[in-house]
Amino acid sequence: MSDQLYINFDEYIRQGEPAQREKAGYWQTAIGLQAVDGLKTSDYLQNTARRHIEGEITIDEARDLVNQYYITKTAHDANDEDKEEADRVSSNIVKVLSSLTFDFSTGGFQSVHRRVFEGVMKHAGEFRKYDITKKEWVLEGDTVLYLNWEDLRRAIDYDLEQERAYSYKGKSHDEMISHLSHFVSGLWQIHAFGEGNTRTTAVFTIQYLRSLGFDVDNDQFAKHSWYFRNALVRANYKNARKGIDYSPIYLERFFRNLLLGEQWDLRNRYLHINPTTEWSVQPNLATPASTPSRTRTSTRTSSEQVPEQVQDLVHTNNPLILELIKVIGEEELSIAQLMEKTGLKHRPNFIEYHLNPSMKEGYVRLLYPQSPRHPRQKYLLTVKGLALYNVMKKEDE
Repeated sequence: MSDQLYINFDEYIRQGEPAQREKAGYWQTAIGLQAVDGLKTSDYLQNTARRHIEGEITIDEARDLVNQYYITKTAHDANDEDKEEADRVSSNIVKVLSSLTFDFSTGGFQSVHRRVFEGVMKHAGEFRKYDITKKEWVLEGDTVLYLNWEDLRRAIDYDLEQERAYSYKGKSHDEMISHLSHFVSGLWQIHAFGEGNTRTTAVFTIQYLRSLGFDVDNDQFAKHSWYFRNALVRANYKNARKGIDYSPIYLERFFRNLLLGEQWDLRNRYLHINPTTEWSVQPNLATPASTPSRTRTSTRTSSEQVPEQVQDLVHTNNPLILELIKVIGEEELSIAQLMEKTGLKHRPNFIEYHLNPSMKEGYVRLLYPQSPRHPRQKYLLTVKGLALYNVMKKEDE
């Protein structure tokens, strides 16, 4: 096991002040995205991130500290170059994500690459001037067919113009997710940059989703960035001889987790073009019916079966959390409404003993997580909370 220092970003996100939660989410995403290229950050970067999250330093000061660290560093360790790239790029991504500005244009896309890889790549922000292929594990060594370099700018201009003209108004969740997956996978397949293409696409996508008003769960990019990349590969790979067609479903499931709070099991083995029997069906952990047959079930009637794996996943022994889950159910309620339904009068105690533990353990979430003090703030169950709510309902029946 690695002896690397790891900051528990989840603790800041669940229990920190609003500014701490926001910054912790950015760092968690930035560091997680380095896994796309097999990179890990240093202990120094982790500690610098902590200081920024706790308000000791600004993001610009954090970036300067990281840069100076590698300029003045005399002792060299194994994988120093990789750690330097991961550290610099992570701090740059946090800087980009912290900005409230966003340029949805080809120049804006280039700018994201330049800002993310500033001080790391000599050609940061420049489109590649050569054709590429990449051997992929999920394709058993085959490659996606990427666009030829002469047409990069024209292709990006076209994709962004088509997306700009698309209206999400009145579309169902399924329609929005399908369209969004098509747009992002197409932008990625152009592969505008020789290096750092996936990380740039991810950051640009996060900014774009925020500009559309979507509530982006940073946790998905932070913990499943390698899945995100492989899902992009599968969405853009077709081999008629092998009977393999484009498979955007895996990318759609990533976005369903990201934007709808669903709970698809995002492990890379499900994406392999020739998975073993064990990994041939990707389950949604919040939907017992989709759980693979290898999962044991309880001794209920067939219409009431709830897999033990799901029960273990969502179970809690805290009676106050259980009470709050039953109160919320499938509704969206304010604190005042929650207190009225639970019959409690003392707001600080309700928050400390009911609400905070329920959120910390992942059963309850904010309707507007990016604006904790939103005037119309409501609380609702997460996918995990809904799963437990459904289990309790069936037990009551």
